[in-house]
Amino acid sequence: MNKITPHLWFDNQAQEAAELYCSVFDGSKILDTSVYPEGSPSPGTVLSVRVNIAGQEAIFLNAGPQFKLDEAFSFFVDCEDQDEVDRYWNALTADGGEESMCGWLKDKYGVSWQIVPSVLEKLLTDSNSAKASAAMQSMLQMRKLDIAELQRAFDTA
Repeated sequence: MNKITPHLWFDNQAQEAAELYCSVFDGSKILDTSVYPEGSPSPGTVLSVRVNIAGQEAIFLNAGPQFKLDEAFSFFVDCEDQDEVDRYWNALTADGGEESMCGWLKDKYGVSWQIVPSVLEKLLTDSNSAKASAAMQSMLQMRKLDIAELQRAFDTA
């Protein structure tokens, strides 16, 4: 296990979320699953799931509805191209996920994700401030990020 590992609180969907994320991100897998012991409020049900999602370990805990996930924590997904942006965006917004602004979304479990093309940092930090500003203004109008539109805004500034 890593020295520091994200630990996310779910009501009772830890296993389901782990299975979804492992199906969406290549090279991902469930590392282990623990169950509530006898004498606990939910003996025999899933307590936690430790996963490796595209190289990032995380632990998902089934602990009830007392706390909800929110945008204060998100997974940042670096995407090589528009196909990758589209694939992750579509998979994570399916079945009840919610689109937000500027490449952010919440999946059906309430986990926040940033689906961001690698080129965005280059556009937003370019030494030509007018071009960088144009790319920023374009991004601020988007939900799912569109690389061609970001590049067009940058190039025409």
